[in-house]
Amino acid sequence: MRNGSPVFFLVAIVVFILDQLTKYLIKSYVGPFDVIRIFSFLNIIYAENTGSAFGLFKSLGNSFFVIVAIVAMVTVSVLIVKDKANRLVFSFILGGALGNVADRIIHGYVIDFLDLYVGNYHWPTFNVADSFLTIGIALLVIKTVFYAKKA
Repeated sequence: MRNGSPVFFLVAIVVFILDQLTKYLIKSYVGPFDVIRIFSFLNIIYAENTGSAFGLFKSLGNSFFVIVAIVAMVTVSVLIVKDKANRLVFSFILGGALGNVADRIIHGYVIDFLDLYVGNYHWPTFNVADSFLTIGIALLVIKTVFYAKKA
């Protein structure tokens, strides 16, 4: 590996551990019908997501999502080594992907528990891995759109 990239793989591992630790705590202490109110806009619940992001495409099956995630993780790992300017965002994406693919392999579904809402509108339930995936992708888009070098 080129100098500096091991640190970013460590970041991905920290994201993975944080994700798996929170999911372990949720699975251990939150029942399927429990709702723990944290703020007026955030609950902790327990949900099993067999689909992709936001529970979409459940009919494709768990194996499909595992294969896609593994291909994506290999690609992102290569990018961490080669693309010095975006290593942090790629490490967030890798850590999030690792967390969710581990769930799919271990449980056959992804554990979600963050229930964000306004009034009666609830955002689809998500987890720490989803949060880091979203942050990584959003930062990558922002960097690409607003800070890309113009040729």
